[in-house]
Amino acid sequence: MSLAPALLVSMPQLTDPNFARTVVLLCEHGPEGALGLVVNRPAEVPASEAVEFEPPIETPNQIPLLLGGPVEPDRGWILTTHKPDVEHKELGGGLYLAASPSLLRETLEAKPSPHRTLVLAGYAGWSAGQLDAELSDSAWLVAPLDLDLIFEIPSAVTWEMAIRRIGADPSQLQMGHGVH
Repeated sequence: MSLAPALLVSMPQLTDPNFARTVVLLCEHGPEGALGLVVNRPAEVPASEAVEFEPPIETPNQIPLLLGGPVEPDRGWILTTHKPDVEHKELGGGLYLAASPSLLRETLEAKPSPHRTLVLAGYAGWSAGQLDAELSDSAWLVAPLDLDLIFEIPSAVTWEMAIRRIGADPSQLQMGHGVH
């Protein structure tokens, strides 16, 4: 049974630097594996500085770039609540995911920056059974899809807010002890 779309909230014992204190939008989950996007890991540069276009964008906006995960870090994604006019995947819950260069250009040129739209580089991927094993080991908490956590809450506090919205106190989560 697929858990997607949902949010995965890392537990303190998950110390992999790619996922420590992260909130991951789980986009796909099935017998073949899973795919997600880290939604609270900003890059050091805005998206317009990380993307090269020909011709270059003359007056880009300052939409941030998020590091969506360690897999294929050169691959770009647009996550939005606005149904794109280009090829996309409907994730559910009013979310759409696209990888279109034309939509990326449009997103980076839009003034003001599009509301409830993120630009991400890379993704998180799990092989068959890997995420299920991590869930069994209490490496992640599964939370319902929450668009405010994805789009409105500042990245610096997204993880803590996600834990609190599940009903737990982040200070009470100890290394090696899961919440069941």
